[in-house]
Amino acid sequence: MRTFISTSLGAVLLASSALTLSACSQSNAQETDRFAAVEIKAQPLGEGIAVLFGAGGNIGVSYGPDGTVLIDDQFAPLTPKIQAAIADLGAEPVKYLINTHWHGDHTGGNENFGKAGALIMAHDHVRERMLGIQSSGRGNDPASPAEALPAVTYHDGLKLHLNGDEVHVKHMKHAHTDGDSIVFWKKANVLHMGDLYFNKVTLPFIDLNSGGNARGVLAAAETALTMVDDETKIIPGHGPMATKADLMSYRDMMKTVIGLVETAQSDGKTLEEVQAMKPAAKWDVNPDGFIKGDAFVEAVYKSLKVAPHKEDHPH
Repeated sequence: MRTFISTSLGAVLLASSALTLSACSQSNAQETDRFAAVEIKAQPLGEGIAVLFGAGGNIGVSYGPDGTVLIDDQFAPLTPKIQAAIADLGAEPVKYLINTHWHGDHTGGNENFGKAGALIMAHDHVRERMLGIQSSGRGNDPASPAEALPAVTYHDGLKLHLNGDEVHVKHMKHAHTDGDSIVFWKKANVLHMGDLYFNKVTLPFIDLNSGGNARGVLAAAETALTMVDDETKIIPGHGPMATKADLMSYRDMMKTVIGLVETAQSDGKTLEEVQAMKPAAKWDVNPDGFIKGDAFVEAVYKSLKVAPHKEDHPH
């Protein structure tokens, strides 16, 4: 896998790659065995809305008379367990599925849910990357099956009027990847941030090879903070549920580290010299985090070496 990230993250993403057909050498039996012990746990967040925790990205669920809406779907072998957890909530089978970005721990179940009749939606770049290797960087190789691909794509976002709520889906440009979306339920006051926000489990993963950039992660946090209040329930891509205060701390961390790296760059310091300064040490506290300080600082350093991305144009 061609990427700047640490070997520890590479190991974590191996499962994702396998389940998005990037590592075909592993059998279906092996994939199934890897997730045999995973338990899908549901946490209700309000009337007709919940979050599912398992292995991979956190899943948002909205359900009611207009059908069940799923936000991300983890890995393919977990689909039956996810479907069972949804049924246990009293919800109908998934009718709509939104992917927050293209990584396999958020889209691995797409083919299963697509074949079961779900309408899949995502940003333009999610479909492009799932179709194959992109000129701008990494994508699925070989391409995902047709049933796994988003059938509805958008450039800036979309709004769904379902189950008595307004669901606002907004694209956040060049952040974790180039196809990230956040999902906000206006009435329920719940925000799903995908991997734009890792809560207390690791330092941020900025996928430079998929068009990600540290500036965009900071901008996404700033945008999200304008949408929430002290009562908002925030679903991170990974980690436990969060509050506005938690997201503010994350924003402040990003702003601080970017500022320190930017100043060091302007002083002519090399990447190795900046890493030696340990600008992220204060937040690099989880020994099991799959992004550690040096990898995060490298991503920030390289992000700042790239000219700010120009406005994307609709396809």
